[in-house]
Amino acid sequence: MSLQQDIEQLFDAPPVSLDRARAMHVFNEFLFFLDHGEIRAAENVDGTWKVNRWVKKGILLGFRIGGLEDYSVNGRFRYFDKSTYPLKKIDADDGIRLVPGGSSIRSGAYVARGVVCMPPMYINVGAYVDEDTMVDSHALVGSCAQVGKRVHLSAASQLGGVLEPVGALPVIIEDDVLIGGNCGVYEGTIVRRKAVIAAGVTLTGGTAVYDIVHHQIYRRNRERPLIIPENAVVVPGSRPLNDDWARTERLSISTPVIIKYRDERTDAATALEDALR
Repeated sequence: MSLQQDIEQLFDAPPVSLDRARAMHVFNEFLFFLDHGEIRAAENVDGTWKVNRWVKKGILLGFRIGGLEDYSVNGRFRYFDKSTYPLKKIDADDGIRLVPGGSSIRSGAYVARGVVCMPPMYINVGAYVDEDTMVDSHALVGSCAQVGKRVHLSAASQLGGVLEPVGALPVIIEDDVLIGGNCGVYEGTIVRRKAVIAAGVTLTGGTAVYDIVHHQIYRRNRERPLIIPENAVVVPGSRPLNDDWARTERLSISTPVIIKYRDERTDAATALEDALR
């Protein structure tokens, strides 16, 4: 039986009949491959992002079979979490720059060589962070979020976790994307290659994004998530509310706007500094 079949079977088993010893053995094998990026919660297949439902089931299985464990450093620094998800084991040979100061990477997250983690930041289980990405201070990479190469997650940016339901696509950030400070990307939004999300932009499943270059509106529907096009530069905007009372009060609602697509000036302004790595 394959690892996928084992996970599917154990996930579907009623709690009262679950063979916990076998479940723990299978889960530990699963966690090894998840930790090393050999399996992942979502992957790009011929240009289309697909959810690996069984991987998300395996992560949820770990929560089900894990007990609460004391991970406290001492009497003043007290930590308690599931025994199945301790901190990720990292050493200098892994080539990850983890700067001191309160950051955490949970086991079951893949972090590639050349990634820089500035304190304090957090990378949750199931996340995939590819080479030479910068995770800046107070940034969050939520559960199962997929982050490409040479991405900059600026200070206080948030990539939401999408663990449940198992069929839901997680947040996807492709290669060479800049996520500005205090941005939020949630609910399975896909940000395509080399896009720039300016500081303060929030993207969710209910967000409509207005492209003033191509005169289009991008939003999620039943067939596809919200997708930010390749090279798009997205800034905070607003649009007026059409209700009579709202017009009288001059009310508007915030709306992300694609103001332009990347050019040489954009590339110069968003270039990653190799010296920092």
